[in-house]
Amino acid sequence: MAPLLPEFGAVAGLDLGTKTIGLAISDLRRSVATPTKVIRREKFTLDVAQLLELVSAREVKAMVLGLPLNMDGSEGPRAQSTRAFARNLEKLTPLPITFWDERLSTVAAERALLEADASRKRRKEVIDAVAAGYILQGALDRLAQLSR
Repeated sequence: MAPLLPEFGAVAGLDLGTKTIGLAISDLRRSVATPTKVIRREKFTLDVAQLLELVSAREVKAMVLGLPLNMDGSEGPRAQSTRAFARNLEKLTPLPITFWDERLSTVAAERALLEADASRKRRKEVIDAVAAGYILQGALDRLAQLSR
């Protein structure tokens, strides 16, 4: 994905769940990922319409999807579902799409929210967006290393 990106512009990170899609968006220099929104999943076309509206409004240049690998690095049904989502999404947007290993991103997000003393209700509302932030931040850090 790195060669396809312009020098500046935001990148979106997605944490795909069965019930929600967590969304994080970077700053224009791609140094900080900010948890942005949680989309309640209904139907692919409705979910993607909402997602594409958000990324269009923020002039996003690429998307990073968290790939839920098993702890041994193998791909299970959730990873296959994420790849299918990406294949269908690619048909609807010209934006480059890539994957990032999301193992333990939700655990890290939960830990951060607990340390921030977020209530159980608040954690439930934002956990997927915060996990998307962890996914995106990992990808942004790697992009920064590649550009040195």
